[in-house]
Amino acid sequence: MNSLCYSISRPQPLMTYFHHKIFLCVLLLLCVFGNAQAQFLTQAGLKDSMYSEVLDESRVFYVQLPEGFDSEKKYPTAYILDGEILLPALSVTQSFYSGGFLPEMILIGISNHQNRNRDLTPSVVEPSYAPNGGAAAFTEFLSKELIPYIEGKYPVTTYRTLIGHSYGGLFAINTLLNHPELFANYLAIDPSLDWDDQLMLKQAREVFGSESHKGKSLYISLNGQMHMQKPEMTIEEVKQDESDFTLFARSNRAFAELCRTSSASGLDFDWELFPKDLHGTIPLPSLRSGLISLFEWFQMERVELFNIPETPAKELMELTEYRAKKLEARFGYEVAPYPEDLVTMSGYMSMDMGQMEKAKMFFEQGIRYFPKSANVYDSMADYFVTQTDFESALTYVKKAYAISGSEYHKKRVEEFDSKK
Repeated sequence: MNSLCYSISRPQPLMTYFHHKIFLCVLLLLCVFGNAQAQFLTQAGLKDSMYSEVLDESRVFYVQLPEGFDSEKKYPTAYILDGEILLPALSVTQSFYSGGFLPEMILIGISNHQNRNRDLTPSVVEPSYAPNGGAAAFTEFLSKELIPYIEGKYPVTTYRTLIGHSYGGLFAINTLLNHPELFANYLAIDPSLDWDDQLMLKQAREVFGSESHKGKSLYISLNGQMHMQKPEMTIEEVKQDESDFTLFARSNRAFAELCRTSSASGLDFDWELFPKDLHGTIPLPSLRSGLISLFEWFQMERVELFNIPETPAKELMELTEYRAKKLEARFGYEVAPYPEDLVTMSGYMSMDMGQMEKAKMFFEQGIRYFPKSANVYDSMADYFVTQTDFESALTYVKKAYAISGSEYHKKRVEEFDSKK
């Protein structure tokens, strides 16, 4: 049933209309089911809303904070369209892959269950069973109202990712072509690039030939049903077919080929086919693969060196500095090269192995990148205890106490003060 939910943008046959209505019913059932499950499982996203002067209506969205959220930190954001449906999947993906594969992010799930066609389509197509062609206004709402609201209320940076499925994927690509400055990354899941006689493909030919997209990344996925009536058709056979039943897949494939050959635009591009998935099931695997692809540069380099006792402290320091510079270049602001827990753990592991130079180096990095954490100063105090330098240990535990005000650190201050 979901496999037939393609957005054929020319005058739509009656059966396509019913398929679309069935798809909306399925989404509604998922919402209802999700609400029922809320009695037992934690739902993703705190509901928030704002009134849009641009759209002249109230808009609902959901905000999901990362695990271990620290209000003193600022986080990049990922905005996902159809948030009431797709935010839980994005939240689970983020939870499993955060740290080693993905940065911690604040997730924004934008509700599109009302006026979805209007908001997410870039041009007016007639006849149609629903208003369409309002993407320009919806983009203005994002840029002038929602994004400023999020950045004023929540601790976020200006590094943003946009994610959309189907018409949402169409909207994501339209945003990349016409307003690339709004987001750094664009994840278009099975996008409806057949819309309006392949409008996005035509625009892309002009845009990629005249504008630079250096520093921007795009990931596109395609489901495995190449032909709406012939499931055995392959992606290669699609290129020779000219029927409406392959227009969706052909449009996606043609856009991908254009991105690959438009190297002058500087766009970082990746495309993936999911042969065993349908239009309705492809969001989940696409979120995983797409985010890992978009953030491939974020993954840690030479992790094995941290596990080899013979690795010199100088080499680890150089690797840390390289990663810090790389992340700053990508994000546009200074970012800790490694999570605090990993830095302090590496310090204690080095102490356990008697590699005190490494231990001190890790604890110093912890203080450099996490200066508001009491734990990093307390860890450095532990290092000086192993050196029987209680005066230095006292200095650092006092800093920890000044931050935490905890009874534990107060007692350590008294202990080291009596030993110095």
